Amino acid sequence: MHLGLDEPVRECQYNQICTHNSSSMETSGHKKKRTPRRKWQIFPGRNRFYCNGRVMMARQTGVFYLTLVLIMVTSGLFFAFDCPFLASNLTPAIPVIGGVLFVFVLGMLFRASFSDPGVLPRATPDEAADLERQIDAANGPSGPGYRPPPRIREVVINGQTVKLKYCFTCKIFRPPRASHCSLCDNCVERFDHHCPWVGNCVGKRNYRFFYLFILSLSFLTVFIFAFVITHVILRSKRTGFLSALKDSPASVLEVLVCFFSVWSIMGLSGFHTYLISSNQTTNEDIKGSWSTKRAKDNYNPYSYGNILTNCCAALCGPLPPSLIDRRGFIQPDTPQPVSHSNGSSMYNSTQLHIHMAAATPLLHSDPVMMGGEGPTLPGKSSLGGPCASLAPSQPSLPSSMPGLGCAGDMLTLRDPDTHCHHHPFVSPEETPSPGPMPLTLPCPAHMTHGGHMNPAQLYDPASQDSLHEDSVRGLVKLSSV
Repeated sequence: MHLGLDEPVRECQYNQICTHNSSSMETSGHKKKRTPRRKWQIFPGRNRFYCNGRVMMARQTGVFYLTLVLIMVTSGLFFAFDCPFLASNLTPAIPVIGGVLFVFVLGMLFRASFSDPGVLPRATPDEAADLERQIDAANGPSGPGYRPPPRIREVVINGQTVKLKYCFTCKIFRPPRASHCSLCDNCVERFDHHCPWVGNCVGKRNYRFFYLFILSLSFLTVFIFAFVITHVILRSKRTGFLSALKDSPASVLEVLVCFFSVWSIMGLSGFHTYLISSNQTTNEDIKGSWSTKRAKDNYNPYSYGNILTNCCAALCGPLPPSLIDRRGFIQPDTPQPVSHSNGSSMYNSTQLHIHMAAATPLLHSDPVMMGGEGPTLPGKSSLGGPCASLAPSQPSLPSSMPGLGCAGDMLTLRDPDTHCHHHPFVSPEETPSPGPMPLTLPCPAHMTHGGHMNPAQLYDPASQDSLHEDSVRGLVKLSSV
């Protein structure tokens, strides 16, 4: 059966995998360019982003604003009513020290609240499907009454066995010390806790800023409380206690706020100082992960065995980069070449799978694994065969282009003007120029040194339809993994 210009009806049965039509090609240059979107705009977690993705916070930020108001109001009253008297009667260094502490507290608060705590990216659909296949293969065959075991993997860290739990939301096995925050709906690396006072999770990337915030806030609270009492005592010696309160009514409010908050702030600072010195997290301490009550030989594998070393590792170690790239641009819908270290390029397998699944309903069963020396479909052309590339003198064409059939010695490219045209894989620049007959390109693996074809190696046009169908179905099978 010949496949030529006189059979347009048969060609339309492959309309799901044909190239773009000429009308869309002609009008593509007149369409306005869409503004590229950033990844934070489609972020799956329950977070809020500000300043074009530079600021990342939890959705519940009411308590954070309360923290900010308490710090600013208390410090403002201290600088307005107490510092002038103390600077003139004691030393001008008091407002200077208070100002430095105030600026440092706000800086650490903003850094802990506005930064990425160490969110782990969720698995892509292809990665999740591949992980599900690995889990099913490891669990073995399932029967009617079969219950799958808990999804846990074990790793050994410094001689201690650590269990990695599977996250059903992010579709990943969480790294050691990571946990899923139910409020932000994210897996956070080295998760400590979710702190509503800073309006964010506390994890690997902002724990040091959180600790420095509560530690400096403890010093600021004690500093304000002590010097407000000093101010009241000095005024009382001159004009009496009641007159001193009338002259500086804000001092009473400052004393009350500092008195009721200093105990909780100092207690929290002491608790986290203990955690840093032993290289633990709040989550691990509450669960008793390294307690000897669980087992006699249970110990913390992350501790360096030295308090000073543990503190330096937590406060002075290198800050890891963010893994979610929240300000990165979203890739376009068309498959983009992925650059490799050896200089070659290939089409992104995730985008290729998505577009192929959306473009054609052909043969989505019986997936075939790709890569290495994997199995190939019998009777169908392979993506890595000798006809997958062109001679250096020919224009470069992607191997996934439909209408490109290989029959051993020849590459046949269908005429784009005689068929249906809306395949999403080929851009207008990659579409070959139309011609009256199908374009036939020599396969470089079967060309002679002079660049001419062997007359004995001829292509049979009668089998073009069946070979094209086989190659398309083979490509769909391979890309559906």
